[in-house]
Amino acid sequence: MSDPQWELSLAVQSAEETHALAAALGSVLEAGDLVILTGELGAGKTTFTQGLGEGLGVRSGIISPTFVLVRIHPSLPDGPRPGGPDLVHVDAYRLESAAEIDDIDLENTMDSTVTVVEWGRGRVEHLSDSLLDVELHRPLGGAALPGTSTPDGADGADGVLDFDTDDDDEPRTIVIRGFGPRWAEQPLLPAALKGSP
Repeated sequence: MSDPQWELSLAVQSAEETHALAAALGSVLEAGDLVILTGELGAGKTTFTQGLGEGLGVRSGIISPTFVLVRIHPSLPDGPRPGGPDLVHVDAYRLESAAEIDDIDLENTMDSTVTVVEWGRGRVEHLSDSLLDVELHRPLGGAALPGTSTPDGADGADGVLDFDTDDDDEPRTIVIRGFGPRWAEQPLLPAALKGSP
């Protein structure tokens, strides 16, 4: 994929702030949007997706789809965005290639939903000419997974993973990059998102 149109680096202090930031972003997402989430175990990818779901106004109860690969969360008719897009939540951790992504047939829902793919970098970019790449970093614990980078640009290929996922209230850095024509300009994001350091 080419260079991003823009990049935004935000600091959050807790899981609650991660959730709120994602809810603000979710409020500007539209049907057809693709969001790729990257970060080591415990970085907050599922918390971030829960926030996106709140901002989109989909049914609550978002959990990691690790064992089923794909979960669909329908838009609530009495939610903040009635008639808005459903959320398709994918965990691509166990998928090894773009061909395996194609086998789960996301193309059939892409145009009418917001699709969020955990561990999707290098696997799902072919699904859309525009996407948001969201990278979550924990300052404590092990290095990032291979194919990810830390805020200082170091590759995480040689580090030891930190499997302690209970440190939800650690500070985190969230880097959002916009790619393609849909994200040609940084969107007019709600104050909750833009106001982060």
